[in-house]
Amino acid sequence: MGLHKILKIVAFALAIIGAIFALMIMAGDEESAQSMSGNILYVAYAVLAIVLALVLVFVLKGLFAGNIKKTLITVGAFLAVILISYGISSGTDLDLKPFIDKGADITESTSKTVGAGLIAFYILAFLAIASMLYGGAKKIFNK
Repeated sequence: MGLHKILKIVAFALAIIGAIFALMIMAGDEESAQSMSGNILYVAYAVLAIVLALVLVFVLKGLFAGNIKKTLITVGAFLAVILISYGISSGTDLDLKPFIDKGADITESTSKTVGAGLIAFYILAFLAIASMLYGGAKKIFNK
């Protein structure tokens, strides 16, 4: 039996178990629901760990099966965008005093990280749009 079929059966079994637990929580009283939800969290953590392990295995399997040079170049370009974004972000763009007065745990470092994330998003969105426009234009002119 193929690995895909086994994983499909495991996913279906976990879905059924999750549905049963959800129905038990909804049908029970509040005390039993609280105690059961704590146990269900452990099951959810275990399922998350299994899923992350499988994703890691299949990513590494696909990485070594394909062209590793292209993959490493792509990952390096992504990391370069992240590092450039972090370098551009100043962290002093926002007046943090009103947020700190309200009890928010926001520092200049947090502001810089959020700014870097936004800048990285803008750069990657621009590159995605530009590549779609380039592909469309190339397709039109090559007819």
